[in-house]
Amino acid sequence: MTSPSLLRSFLRSTETLIPLSSHHIISFNFSQNLNQQSFYSSRSNSLIGSPSRVQKLIASQSDPLLAKEIFECASRHPNFSHSYSTYLILILKLGRTRQFSLVDDLVRRLKSESYPITPTLFSYLIRVYGEADLPDKVLKTFYTMLQYGFKPLPKHLNRILEILVSHRNFVRPAFDLFRDAHRHGVSPNTQSYNILMRAFCLNGDISIAYHLFNKMFKRDIVPDIESYRILMQAMCRKSQVNGAVDLLEDMLNKGFVPDSLTYTTLLNSLCRKKKLREAYKLLCRMKIKGCNPDIVHYNTVISGFCRERRAHDACKVIADMQNNGCLPNVVSYRTLVGGLCDKGMLDEANNYMKEMLSKGFSPHFAVIHGLVKGFCNVGKIEEACGVLTKSLEHGEAPHIDTWAIIIPLLCEVDDGVRSRDVLEQVLKIEITGHTRIVDAGIGLENYLIRKIRANPRAS
Repeated sequence: MTSPSLLRSFLRSTETLIPLSSHHIISFNFSQNLNQQSFYSSRSNSLIGSPSRVQKLIASQSDPLLAKEIFECASRHPNFSHSYSTYLILILKLGRTRQFSLVDDLVRRLKSESYPITPTLFSYLIRVYGEADLPDKVLKTFYTMLQYGFKPLPKHLNRILEILVSHRNFVRPAFDLFRDAHRHGVSPNTQSYNILMRAFCLNGDISIAYHLFNKMFKRDIVPDIESYRILMQAMCRKSQVNGAVDLLEDMLNKGFVPDSLTYTTLLNSLCRKKKLREAYKLLCRMKIKGCNPDIVHYNTVISGFCRERRAHDACKVIADMQNNGCLPNVVSYRTLVGGLCDKGMLDEANNYMKEMLSKGFSPHFAVIHGLVKGFCNVGKIEEACGVLTKSLEHGEAPHIDTWAIIIPLLCEVDDGVRSRDVLEQVLKIEITGHTRIVDAGIGLENYLIRKIRANPRAS
């Protein structure tokens, strides 16, 4: 914290003393790295200090208006000139608090005082207008650069395009700027095309995006993986999966190696369109084409097969992934067990659930319910109890609906006793704090009460 007297000494050293409010004097802060001598030049007795020290002081201010006031005070000192970096720092501070009239004033002063105009200045202006959500001023900055005799760089064009297309009603102005850029000496690059293509795809104008894609080749601009992926994703969203596959083939023929996200998009679309054979073939081709399938790719195809009641094919995918060094995760097992239950392949489902538990994965209660229900429906009560036993051993609590299915069957009497020993084995399992075994007790009690009321003589 600098003292008011030191601040007043600094102000008196300028040609004109600018009055400051007591609030400003009290809140005037130095950086902790600066001591009270930071305003004194080592080469003279001037109180103003060097431009670099003034720059540090301005940079340390949290109040941009106070920083501007310090800037003006220093400007009035004889033979003092601010550094170019000081202007940039102050422009950024003022811009981020939306003091745009002061920003414009500083830019004009830069030009009038013959400071060199650099790309950094316009990068700062584009940044502050973008952060302020002012696409019209961002667009105006491009033409301001031309007025100052500065040719915008492709990075300026691309950043402006990104900000413009983030506003739906500025997509057309962005396209006009993109189309006319070469007249101003700016050559759009691959990123420029990608920005416009993505914007049109998100607006549902795939034909325009595809036209831009083809224009790249005519202008000797090489598309990249992102260019292809933007179009493929748009086609998949429009259910044009055949067109997306053709683009993939074009990529491969031109020597591109599609990335993981590109394959994920296409595999998911093929599965949604029930083109499971094509999805499986693509999965097998990936490694040959330089992209090792990961867990997301395998799970996408497993889910597709199970959704179409082809769980036996999903089992092949599980085997493939393990042979390729990709281990199934909890999603793989849950999806597969559920698919096998839907298909009636209960023994296979039970084996995969045991494998799942042995690897420390937690089956969702819906998986347990589906397996228990499946066994109960075909009269395999002991197997159903075995599923409950295994799940309880691993601290997994079956849902109350699962107990509601199995308890009545366990309590049925047929030629003496049926499955009583199995019920006792289930109830002997060590119960953890969150295991809902109490639901079984309540269900059993309710069942017995109904049984007695229905058959009074039995009591």
